[in-house]
Amino acid sequence: MHKDRHPTEFRTLVTLGESTTAGGWSSHPNRCWASRLAALISDIQAHPITLHNVGIGANVISTASPCYPHSGKPAANERLDKHVFAHQPDLLVVSYGLNDARGGTPPALFAAELESLIDAVRAGCSPLIVLPGPYFMTDFSLGGQAWSCANLTLFKKFNIEIASVAEEHTCLFVDLLDANGETPWMVHYDGVHQNDLGHRIVANRIFEVLAKNCSGLGLKTKHAEQSSPRWRDESTLKSDNGF
Repeated sequence: MHKDRHPTEFRTLVTLGESTTAGGWSSHPNRCWASRLAALISDIQAHPITLHNVGIGANVISTASPCYPHSGKPAANERLDKHVFAHQPDLLVVSYGLNDARGGTPPALFAAELESLIDAVRAGCSPLIVLPGPYFMTDFSLGGQAWSCANLTLFKKFNIEIASVAEEHTCLFVDLLDANGETPWMVHYDGVHQNDLGHRIVANRIFEVLAKNCSGLGLKTKHAEQSSPRWRDESTLKSDNGF
């Protein structure tokens, strides 16, 4: 039987991640995937969800990451108190991997640090945790030598590691490389970040994974279907003989 990961409506969403989580470079704050995701959830629930987007540019998973000295600080494992526990989310998206891959973090080290982060989160609160894989990008040279250690093959290895961590630690995995389909027109002209179309696809894919695993997202519509008005009018489409 399919496991229901969240039978009630969501109250608070925290999106913890890198610059693409922060919104770079969507054309408007409402067009980044975190805002899009919150809007999708709020639209289908009886009560809106509260979003706290705590993405930081050039951020990495841990102080153990080799690129930490060049990163946007504090690292994910340094900022749980202020950016996660203070909000007590019941839905937490932890979106890392892109910068760690670009900055030379070995996949095994990244997976170990991600596992430690999950354990630390669960020691301070109890959200449903969603782990997206890395985003598709087209320019692996942006940022100079410190951020030029990756390629698409390495991203796919990170994707596998994140999926494995999600399975082992009862998190939901979201395959963003598959969602994008390696299409460059979903990538910002800088070659790294998602554009507006890419952000929409990221939000849609995360929402799809949530919808498949969280019955709370169906409470409002299941209630409404019992009494909502029948608005379809097909009278002008049917012939007299019914065909």
